[in-house]
Amino acid sequence: MTDENESLGTIEQSEGYYKATLTRLLDHKTENVWSILTDPARFVDWLAPGEIELSKGGAAKLNFTDSGIVIDSVVTECEIPTLLEYSWSSGDEPLRPVRWELASVEDGTRLTLILSVPKEEDVARSCAGWEAHLMMLLAAIEGAPIKFPFERFQSSRTAYNEMIG
Repeated sequence: MTDENESLGTIEQSEGYYKATLTRLLDHKTENVWSILTDPARFVDWLAPGEIELSKGGAAKLNFTDSGIVIDSVVTECEIPTLLEYSWSSGDEPLRPVRWELASVEDGTRLTLILSVPKEEDVARSCAGWEAHLMMLLAAIEGAPIKFPFERFQSSRTAYNEMIG
């Protein structure tokens, strides 16, 4: 499974947005993966401090204190324990839906992250940031949290820029 987790996602263009799909296979039950995505005590180890109310219309708030980025949006889809979607934005910023889909597979869970990034924004940067956070998630779910991996971010950003040409 590790080799597949090193693969980059795919990027497609749709009306007004880039749609990026990143997939990881985890040797953990879906309930455990759901917990690391949604429990504030767990997602702080790979994402940021905050809270996500697990119902459609609930608050999705994250505070990246080091960078000054604050996410203050609402949950647009929630089906416990397989689907969660909210926007990666605040206030009057454009919507940037982040959709987490979980599916049980023979040896664990397939996690699919679907990003929608406005075409006028840097999709390679967004994808690279999520590649780094997924690397952090994989470490955190194994009980060994890591800091933001800038090298992974930089190499992924270069690769995604080449992908979109």
